[in-house]
Order: sequence, then structure tokens, then C-alpha cells
Amino acid sequence: MKITKQATDDAILRELGERFARIRLEHNLTQAELAEQAGISKRTLERLESGSVAAHLSALIRVCRALDMLDRFDMIVAEPPPSPIAQLKLRGRTRMRASAKKPSGPSAGKWSWGDNK
Repeated sequence: MKITKQATDDAILRELGERFARIRLEHNLTQAELAEQAGISKRTLERLESGSVAAHLSALIRVCRALDMLDRFDMIVAEPPPSPIAQLKLRGRTRMRASAKKPSGPSAGKWSWGDNK
């Protein structure tokens, strides 16, 4: 089944679970072996593969790591490139810290010549 916008959440969870089960079998692993490699309980893996209950995201990441599939997350959520304006401001450097918040009210503390009485 192809995952589309029209598919229900339950249908997507079932399809993902079936895909994980097929990949696990391609790796010739039992549920117990994969669960141990992933550091999760066998019951959590059973739930993930059945699609009956959404597993924790960390369990999904652990299973993907054990099946050597973590690189596929990059296809789902790609790292956004910096905007052209940000690239010009940074001039090839990597941003190291966040900017300070600017005061929003009138700046009563401005100094000018002749104010030091």
C-alpha cells in the first residue's frame, strides 16, 4: 500500500508496522532478537509491527537504528538550507549563538553630550 494523504492514521500505522516486519524478516531477525538489539521490549516491537498502538518515537528510532535505516529519516525531514540573506550575513561562517533580544520600549538611558551633570 502506498501511504497517501487520504489514508487514515490507523492505516498508516498498520502499513508502517508491516513494512518494519518485512524488513526485519529480510534481516533474518526474530522479534526478540530485534527488540534486544534495539533496546526495547519485545511487546513494544509487537505493537509497532501490528500498528495497533502507536509506539514511542524513541522506540521507532531504536528499531530503525538496529535495522540500519536511520539515514531514511533525512529523506522525511530534510535539514533546511540557510536563507540567502543568512548566508550573506554569516559570510561562510557558522552561527555560534543566538542574538540578544532588543528592548521594545523607548530607551530612556541614551546618553548624549552635555547630559553628565
